[in-house]
Amino acid sequence: MRRTVTLMEVSPRDGLQNESTRVSTEDKLVLIDRALAAGYRRIEVTSFVHPQKVPQMADAEAVCSQLPQRGDVTYTGLVLNERGFQRLLATERLHETGLVVPASDTFGRRNQGMDVDAAVRMAKVVMQEARARRHRVQATIAVAFGCPFEGEVSPERVVDIAQRLAEEGPVEIGLADTIGVGVPTQVLDLFGRLRDVLGPDMPLRAHFHDTRNTAIANAFAALQAGVETLDGSIGGIGGCPFAPNASGNVASEDLVYMLNRCGITHGIDLLTCIDGARWLEEVLKKPVPSMLLKAGPFPNQN
Repeated sequence: MRRTVTLMEVSPRDGLQNESTRVSTEDKLVLIDRALAAGYRRIEVTSFVHPQKVPQMADAEAVCSQLPQRGDVTYTGLVLNERGFQRLLATERLHETGLVVPASDTFGRRNQGMDVDAAVRMAKVVMQEARARRHRVQATIAVAFGCPFEGEVSPERVVDIAQRLAEEGPVEIGLADTIGVGVPTQVLDLFGRLRDVLGPDMPLRAHFHDTRNTAIANAFAALQAGVETLDGSIGGIGGCPFAPNASGNVASEDLVYMLNRCGITHGIDLLTCIDGARWLEEVLKKPVPSMLLKAGPFPNQN
């Protein structure tokens, strides 16, 4: 099992995108500052999607224009198509593009208006252009562990998509449990298959939603499978507007607590994450799913 892992903070994008309470640009920047203060050095800051479909992300360019510029952080923006990629490049403030490719045709059509094959073709075009510009691109396969519309997704299909994406040399390939249906044995199997076919040099990332209370267990299984990067969201907020009943991401502070107790190095401060979750409750005017915010750390660190 890995003894060191990189944690990627996704609350400014995946965390907020499904919230009904509109969060101001200023508060999004505060959230990013809180993530930086906690030690995060990879942050997914926004997505470049149609503002009518995801109103919470309508200020993507405004957020990017005010990001703290520092040499030790990688800011990522998510895109679903070539138009979004061009918008991201035009900001001249982000270091990395995050592509999404669905593992099922129905989800792909609902999420980004294209089936699997069309999404793979789009991703390849984006990666080719990015390579010419020396711009980093990582790709995430959505609904890799199950689809809300088609049900089970075969591991063979996920592996085939990953192999096709790997042909264009992304800096990383991730698997997303978009609707929180995966279990640890599935995680071990699927990431094991990816490692077998992609080889040891392709970095892997895992993105888990906690819809069915399996995200922490799945994150631990991903570590056992050798995954280099785990996504988390301060407060455990999150969800997908196009996936019914998809609840929040694994809470960053819950994940950090588990890693701390396991002796796994990650570089993130637990108490700062908990403070961020407490602040988010005030901004969203409702409780957040975080368990550490409710129970506190052990041993007590106050």
